[in-house]
Amino acid sequence: MKVAAIQMVSGISLDANLSEALRLLTQAARAGAELAVLPEYFCFMGHKDEDKLVLAETPGLGKVQDFLSDAARDLKLWVVGGTLPMAIDDPTHVANASLAYTPKGQCVSRYDKIHLFRYDNGRERYDESAVLRAGETPTVFDLNDRSGQTWRIGQSVCYDLRFAELYRALAADVLLVPSAFTHTTGQAHWEVLLRARAIENQAFVIAPAQGGVHENGRRTWGHTMVIDPWGEVLALQSSGPGMVLADLDFARLASVREQLPSLQHRRL
Repeated sequence: MKVAAIQMVSGISLDANLSEALRLLTQAARAGAELAVLPEYFCFMGHKDEDKLVLAETPGLGKVQDFLSDAARDLKLWVVGGTLPMAIDDPTHVANASLAYTPKGQCVSRYDKIHLFRYDNGRERYDESAVLRAGETPTVFDLNDRSGQTWRIGQSVCYDLRFAELYRALAADVLLVPSAFTHTTGQAHWEVLLRARAIENQAFVIAPAQGGVHENGRRTWGHTMVIDPWGEVLALQSSGPGMVLADLDFARLASVREQLPSLQHRRL
């Protein structure tokens, strides 16, 4: 199965971000991708955290959801929409939700980011819990590729990457990690964590990222990657907007798991 991981440098204009996302999704479809994954906050990165509240959508209703559904249907590919703000019962907070759409434009999965990022080194400070409410449910969905192979797809978002127990619970063939890692934390930990999650779960990892200096002044690490179950980096986009492709071979997945059956050897 050919997959595309899309890197963006999203700004404060929803329309401009959606236009850029469509451009990159179209590239992916023309290159033969069956699955394309957008980064966290692909549709919007505002001046301040509270700006997300204005764009919050309800399930099945909203400009971003319509965009994802239409793009998947028109381009005839699976699309996972990084994240977008979804309304909850508290008007001062939203869910940071990742939605998956079939080539028919049907939303078949929603994952609300479970682990919320907090960081303060004296110069940079982030606290997602100020406007986000954490999800509670590990989420997977089945994807049938054009050859008829069924893949178990596990969803996660950005800071989730630091919590290995989530990925054990997903028990997936492909792990999605749409992200907006800061430049500071990404430079230190991004690649090693991604490769570790691939190796210890013997799974492919698709990690599309935000990568550059944004209109709001934030700097993200980028380095969008696709990684195989042995920890080999199959594709990489270091910085700036773009799209990388990789072929996921189910036989390769099965071979790694057969030759080194560590998943069967778990005792705790």
